[in-house]
Amino acid sequence: MVLRTFHSVLLAGVVLVSGCTFVEDWLPLPVEGSPVVTATTATTANGNDAVTQPASATFASPDAASGQPTGTFVGKKVVELRGELDALQGTINRHDGLLRQARDKIITDSQRYHNALAAINARLQVGTTPGNPVLVQQFNNAQVDLDQIEDGISDLNRLAQGVTGESTMSAFLAESVVAALSVSGAVDEDHRQLAILQDEINRAVVLIERLFKEIAEEVRRQTAYVATERRNLNLLANSIKSGELHGGSLVNRVMASAATGRNAGVAGSAVDTAGRRPLVVIRFDRTRVPYEQALFNAVSRALERRPEAVFDLVAVAPATADEAQASINASKSRRNAENVMRSLVDMGLPPSRVAMSSKTADDTQVNEVHLYIR
Repeated sequence: MVLRTFHSVLLAGVVLVSGCTFVEDWLPLPVEGSPVVTATTATTANGNDAVTQPASATFASPDAASGQPTGTFVGKKVVELRGELDALQGTINRHDGLLRQARDKIITDSQRYHNALAAINARLQVGTTPGNPVLVQQFNNAQVDLDQIEDGISDLNRLAQGVTGESTMSAFLAESVVAALSVSGAVDEDHRQLAILQDEINRAVVLIERLFKEIAEEVRRQTAYVATERRNLNLLANSIKSGELHGGSLVNRVMASAATGRNAGVAGSAVDTAGRRPLVVIRFDRTRVPYEQALFNAVSRALERRPEAVFDLVAVAPATADEAQASINASKSRRNAENVMRSLVDMGLPPSRVAMSSKTADDTQVNEVHLYIR
């Protein structure tokens, strides 16, 4: 008896014009009925062979072997089981085709998405106006393409549910063959055909398991991809708004700590910053302080050196004997710190990496926001 368990698929020191300063601190040999990966060589227009690349794995199942009916009760059961196996193999082939279609669609949507991003980044690289409507439209198109990729993940999840049904059917067929082998009144030909069916059912089971794993891996990969690109789009939206290219999302640098096995880091509660040198100081001495680029550069460099780093974000208000003015300063300083925190999250830095606090200082005349690394 063949038992098979399937798991569910996861249904994913520069000054800013007197505004901001910062300081540096594994494939077995293919068996019959198993997916075979072949190599294809494309020929270019000039007759040269292009790079050889593997074709996609296929999970198509061979037709069930036929046999002559014996006229016994078991022989009739063999015919019945063969028909059910034929139907199961047809379903496997259909689902294999659906997986290929889903992948082709994801590839098309991804190409369109990255074309849109390339156009936006190229324009930002050479400079453009803040909130350029052409870039805004290209950004909206990119979001639609990413939504299409996410819809493809839903299609894959529905496909996985269908493959789970195939698993249930294959287990039923395997048990039915074992039961038929124990029924009296069979002739040798019946048992020979049952043995052939049993082998073919076992091959179908292997194909189903591989197909399911392939879908599960595709879902995992695309879910992670979409989540990362959502964060990247947040930063790109900021770049379009300011007309200046910030760079790649900070989440890519944060993920490096997990890739190297380091502690991912959680800021937790704020700690005392007395005697510590801030990584960034943002002075809000006018209505609009363009701190985003310098903030991104400083945090980006810090994460390159220490991917596991966490940060303390401190709202600093000037000390004053006037309680009313002190309250106003503290409120404004907290709002400024919240805006900086929002900018960091938009840049891809997880909120869990930043602890916020506030204080007053005698040596400052304007509201400031300090960012410390620890």
